Amino acid sequence: MVENKEHWEKVFSTKQENEVSWFQKNPFTSLEFISKFKLSKDAKIIDVGGGDSYFIDALLELGFTNLTLLDISANAIERIKTRLGEKAKNVTFIISDVLDFNCKEKYDFWHDRASFHFLLNQNQIEKYLEIVSNSIDKNGIMVIGTFSENGPKRCSGLDIIQYNEVKMNEVFNTNFELIDSFIIDHQTPFDTIQNFIFVSFKRK
Repeated sequence: MVENKEHWEKVFSTKQENEVSWFQKNPFTSLEFISKFKLSKDAKIIDVGGGDSYFIDALLELGFTNLTLLDISANAIERIKTRLGEKAKNVTFIISDVLDFNCKEKYDFWHDRASFHFLLNQNQIEKYLEIVSNSIDKNGIMVIGTFSENGPKRCSGLDIIQYNEVKMNEVFNTNFELIDSFIIDHQTPFDTIQNFIFVSFKRK
């Protein structure tokens, strides 16, 4: 959607990385999933809506070689490319709204830390389900971090949908098997707390 792209281009052109609530220099929760699922170094990993987060940096440091970052904002992509420098050539960058993503790969690990909760209507949610179902290899893993029922009701000036484990499973159980879920507090750069639920699934 054009208005979504305009919104995120403005965010990433006017705010520094530590001026947004989702900033996290050490993405420890996401990295714990990488360790838990014992992914091989050549596993196909995609970070969806990752912006200029440090998840890709950490994966490169760990030696992963098949990385993709998808984000709607070209400004976000340029910021992380600049930060990575020469290492950027080891990452595939895709500028796209996730709902417009025409996937040509089958990923072993789909990571979405903070974009799913921006999908507000059933058509968008069903489109997301269709895309992940087509994009994740059989027995591949999907991890989604999203605002919990105790989390914010808005983010970056936009409405969101809050989730619990039951609601997440209702969305994805057609093609995915629930593995686990847990609640975690994220401390923002503004010394506030946002409550997230992280849910992991296996592609059936």
